[in-house]
Amino acid sequence: MIGMSISRKAFIAGNYIVLACISLSMLFPFLNILAGSFSSGSAILQGKVTIVPVQFNIDNYMAVFSNPGIWRSFGVTVYITVVGTAVSLLLTSLMAYGLSRQELKGRSFMLLLIVFTMIFQIPVIPNYLLVKGLGLLNSLWSLIIPSAVSAYNLIIMVSFFRNLETGLLEAAKIDGCSEYKLWWKIVLPISLPSITTIGLFYAVSLWNGYYNAVMYLRDPALYPLQVKLRQLLVGADAEEMMQGAAFALQSMEGIKMATIIFATLPVLIIYPMIQKHFVKGSMLGSVKG
Repeated sequence: MIGMSISRKAFIAGNYIVLACISLSMLFPFLNILAGSFSSGSAILQGKVTIVPVQFNIDNYMAVFSNPGIWRSFGVTVYITVVGTAVSLLLTSLMAYGLSRQELKGRSFMLLLIVFTMIFQIPVIPNYLLVKGLGLLNSLWSLIIPSAVSAYNLIIMVSFFRNLETGLLEAAKIDGCSEYKLWWKIVLPISLPSITTIGLFYAVSLWNGYYNAVMYLRDPALYPLQVKLRQLLVGADAEEMMQGAAFALQSMEGIKMATIIFATLPVLIIYPMIQKHFVKGSMLGSVKG
């Protein structure tokens, strides 16, 4: 900040203070829930818990982990996230590669139709009838196929593919590389930052999916973790988990907080592992150098 005017320094310092306050306001609810998940039921009910656990214990997590329904929903969510992300990346990268090719006839019109779907969403009833007509009701594929390709993610990947070195692609075609081999052997490997970024977008969306599961699923055994968490928050499943002498002294609020942390933890663990690719990929394709 050497050489800056006093007003400029004050402006930057003010920005730091405002951003720090906003960050703390977002972090506090999470820390409060985390502290409550490790606190006793009486401390939570008396309002003693802030961001530090009171009467530290892990009974809330023991109640969560001893419920087979939680683990079943966790497995369903992991399956939906892994398979759905793979399917979405496959379809999105194929479509993006085709739409990024200048020689594709009608490319501008196709992109216009894709943007149109971002502005005008499909109504609920036609969407439901479509899924029903495809025979996907009460199936995990109803949470994967209808939302397999996001228009927003597709446009980001198209923008990135457009900025790839054309000389490299032309050289590969001269050497006899087919379009599919070119996409698989060259385009995808050099597009790893962009693919990682889009994959994270898809994975988080699938992991947090709730609305489609409520609308398309009827079998409780197929409910993902977010629907199970909703049932817990309204109280029915929490009372079932509290049955038994081991957890009789635990409050429903403590069990709810432990379940929220359990549902959030996988994303918090995975994100730092791919943060480098995420930060790099989010900027690639925005400006052509």
